[in-house]
Amino acid sequence: MPNHPEHPPKLATTRIVAGEKPKGRRRTAEIIAVAALVALIGAGAAVASVTANNSAKNDAAPQASAAATLRLGYFPNVTHAPAIAGLQEGIFAKDLGATKLTTQAFNAGPSAIEALNAGAIDAAYLGPNPAINSYVQSSGASIRIIAGATSGGAELVVKPSITSAAQLKGKVLATPQLGGTQDVALRSWLAGEGYKTTPGGGGDVTINPTDNAQTLKLFQAGKLDGAWLPEPWASRLVLQAGAKVLVNEAELWDKGQFSTTVLVVNKSFLDAHPQTVEALLKGHVDSIQWLGKHKPQAAAVVNAGLAKAAGKPLAQNVIDRSLTELTFSADPLAATFPKLLQHGVAAGVTKQADLSGIFDLEPLNQVLKAAGQKPVSAAGLGTE
Repeated sequence: MPNHPEHPPKLATTRIVAGEKPKGRRRTAEIIAVAALVALIGAGAAVASVTANNSAKNDAAPQASAAATLRLGYFPNVTHAPAIAGLQEGIFAKDLGATKLTTQAFNAGPSAIEALNAGAIDAAYLGPNPAINSYVQSSGASIRIIAGATSGGAELVVKPSITSAAQLKGKVLATPQLGGTQDVALRSWLAGEGYKTTPGGGGDVTINPTDNAQTLKLFQAGKLDGAWLPEPWASRLVLQAGAKVLVNEAELWDKGQFSTTVLVVNKSFLDAHPQTVEALLKGHVDSIQWLGKHKPQAAAVVNAGLAKAAGKPLAQNVIDRSLTELTFSADPLAATFPKLLQHGVAAGVTKQADLSGIFDLEPLNQVLKAAGQKPVSAAGLGTE
């Protein structure tokens, strides 16, 4: 039989007959030979074990590497100013180094999530509710929220003749996309006011998911009674179409703080390229710092980025009003996510779930520490 770890060679043995004494030298030589062979087999087994263990580790956790390209999604909205400023000022390009950055603009979160889940992009700025929905539907396998970006900047704007929630029965309202953060906020708020709505547009109040630019035109044409929108679209309807604010979403949250935009990454990309994600986060934090330190220039820089993405800059009064409604921070306001989840459940666009793994904030906190800033926390996260 050939030598094999599973079939070690038979060892030579000495048969001792009762009353017979083995010869000393021969016995000693045999003992030494047996000991040497046992040691050799043991060493071979140990090497095989270490090799197998190392192989298993390599198979389970392939060595991470920097990505050749990072594909980033964002919206041409003022609520995505950290992304826009970072692109306009070359901040992301600088911090990503040799990694090439490509971008894609979206109208709302669900379409960006579809691109993330399909592998068409690697990371995206979007609203929290589409991120929650993706995480829940994939049982935690799809995405991770790695940072906050923006708080505030969402309003329900309506025709001037509408002065209270009691007048909304039978009215037609718009949101950017079914299941998006503003869509969920509107449906949840209407439920609190005693109205029923359905994802298909039925119920006491009709909600039509509509592209933001089309919403402006429809409102100007008198075909919509109002819309729950992010900035700059709420400001555009107010300043350019004569709408009035019925609900500022900040009024519905403790201390007026609620998450409008977060930075998410495809989990597979995060696992494969953690150093690229950390470089993206450095660019993100640097962009937020830039916005805070260059407020006089911020409107012009963001407006130039919007013009590049959407083809036309905003009127000065629109972008000025929009920026006053927003706060930019890397803190994702994790403690608000149980309430956001409940809004999604109430709106019928997600289901009850445990969100305890939706955040991965360790890379962000490493970047914040290096920048001399306080870490952020996922404390308060859980289900209600």
